Amino acid sequence: MKAAAGPHAGVSLDLTGIEAINAADLLAGHAEPIPWKTGQVGVVAPLDGSADGGQRTTDGGRRTAAGGRRTADSRQRPADSGCASGACGCKATPAKSSSAMATAERSRTAEIAAMLGMADGGTAATPGKKQKIDPKLPGSGIPPRRSIRVLLWVRRVSQVGFLAIFLYFLFQTAFRGNFAASADTQVRLPLPVEAFLLADPFVAAMTLLSTHTVYRGLLWSLGLLALTLVFGRVFCGWICPFGTLHHFFGWILPSRRGRGAARVEANKTRGYQRAKYYLMYAFLLASVGGSAIGGLFDPICVAVRSIGLGVIPAAQYLTGRGLGAAQNIPARPIQAAADHSQDFLAKTVWQSHQFYFHQTWLILFLLVAVLFANRFIPRFWCRVLCPLGSFLGVFARFALFGMEKDHAKCTDCNLCLVNCQGADSPQGGVKWRQDECHVCLNCENACPEDVIKFRILPSRASTTTVPDLQRRTLLATAAAGAAFIPAARVADSLDVNYHAKVIRPPGAVEERAFLERCIRCAECMKVCPNNALHPAFFESGVEGVWTPILIARIGYCEHSCVLCGQVCPTGAIQKITEKEKLGLGTPPVKIGTAFYDHGRCLPWSMQTPCIVCEEFCPTSPKAIWVEEVEAPVRDSKPGANGAEPAMKTVKLQRPHVDPALCIGCGACEKVCPVQDQPAVYITSVGESRSKSNVILLENTNYNQKS
Repeated sequence: MKAAAGPHAGVSLDLTGIEAINAADLLAGHAEPIPWKTGQVGVVAPLDGSADGGQRTTDGGRRTAAGGRRTADSRQRPADSGCASGACGCKATPAKSSSAMATAERSRTAEIAAMLGMADGGTAATPGKKQKIDPKLPGSGIPPRRSIRVLLWVRRVSQVGFLAIFLYFLFQTAFRGNFAASADTQVRLPLPVEAFLLADPFVAAMTLLSTHTVYRGLLWSLGLLALTLVFGRVFCGWICPFGTLHHFFGWILPSRRGRGAARVEANKTRGYQRAKYYLMYAFLLASVGGSAIGGLFDPICVAVRSIGLGVIPAAQYLTGRGLGAAQNIPARPIQAAADHSQDFLAKTVWQSHQFYFHQTWLILFLLVAVLFANRFIPRFWCRVLCPLGSFLGVFARFALFGMEKDHAKCTDCNLCLVNCQGADSPQGGVKWRQDECHVCLNCENACPEDVIKFRILPSRASTTTVPDLQRRTLLATAAAGAAFIPAARVADSLDVNYHAKVIRPPGAVEERAFLERCIRCAECMKVCPNNALHPAFFESGVEGVWTPILIARIGYCEHSCVLCGQVCPTGAIQKITEKEKLGLGTPPVKIGTAFYDHGRCLPWSMQTPCIVCEEFCPTSPKAIWVEEVEAPVRDSKPGANGAEPAMKTVKLQRPHVDPALCIGCGACEKVCPVQDQPAVYITSVGESRSKSNVILLENTNYNQKS
């Protein structure tokens, strides 16, 4: 190039020499420094404070004692090659060149890498295979490792598979056959439908602390703990069905503000993520005090309760109405399709009839609320409220599998944050939160600079393993959990004013022991064939919220059914046999006693014949017996000339209850024809599990000699 005429006439620039000098600088390891997020230009110091000064070798991630600047391997991203679209919320210098210039820059970077003879994992001293650059990828265009891409799809298949298994077990938590009259015929579910609850280590920990024993089935949870000690919180990212629901709804219903910089800010580690640890410690301390109330927040319990008691009955209701309308269409093919659909769903998905549950509206509302919260905070439940996730996070700090980050190569593109599920700080310049990571592997798959790698026995230099908890808040939360039990039990609901309608399932243990074991999972309510068991609200006090109670007006306890005890994962309802329940060789299991309201009973108050309750009483001999009487009754027609109706005599059968034979099943209350408030009703008095809630005086100290 010739210079213009003037004082510097004859001076020219040797571009070939300049390029040779630049190439020599690159070969000497003097690459152009990257502008870091702090605004300081130069080499990024390591987070572990080591004395190597951030020096790096040309193998793409290992530090050496010689040299202090970054090499120009093929994985380096130029400082001006930021995301042009801004979709990732990149804070690096935006790209100002045209697409042709960007392509040329990438080609030049690849040529330099070829000069250095480097491949992925190779060094300058040991030439390797040339790294293939994908021009469609952002940054340096380095594709993720094939193993990570494969594992990413394996994780997705695992999530879908375990969610399908969970829903299949939930659909099969039902009995669609007939009960035999003989007690020798056992009725059992063919599948371990409570398997997810048995593998829940938080449930096992609560049961252990509250009862000081380990229920045998819960030993499966040790396998999940062992998995966590090796791979971290893989349960949260690969297995948990409730977490998969949040992942799915966060994907199909993203927030309009959940893109770009807003998405990056939403996925950064926040202080509110400590809340789940405070909840976990509060629930564990409450378990020490004798209550498994933490089941209200356990994700598996929440999933079973909300889907089993809310989503499935609602879907059955809507589907039934829709198919019923289709059956009324005067077109035979449509009617046949509707009939076949009804039959298939009744045999595989729905209960034997439409189920209705107490407090369903509240359970569904809370489910919709936590799913909708994903519009604002991705995987809101998992990050903020899940006590099982925090429990696994405590053990994940010892995991053998984890992340390594090459901070000095990070160009702050924030693609790892955009795709992060756990808000565990995968970006460069900060320490990775191992206890928050769901091991989704999205960050390594999205990184265009080969900064992030997951491997066995990684370096812990840039990892935080201890949960970031404020000591005073933690102590206050633990104290609140420990104080909850005495505060709840000094109320009158348990000891001095026990609610008559708190009728527990057959086989339930004594009330205090029941509250120690019941995790409010709703398995017993879902499996009850007659829709008799329902979640309590405040009938048994605040401590008994959503524990199972029998509401006989909706459904009665089947005489030979013991399925509720078979699916209970914690022993709150014992696994009794049909013979034990029916009283063959032992006293029968009583859950309450029936009483008559003579002012509402038709034969007693209105001289109207009715023995429906006696006909449906299942015990043998029947607990309801009838007294034949003759009673005066007025004629239904007035006398002549407006005189009073004539009197006549009718024969009636007035029912009575034998409390020694009544088991409190509720069949009489269910079938009573007085609709608004039945003339016969069940209370919990006389239940077998209690030595104080009795009705017959020979069971109390009133009849004992001093």
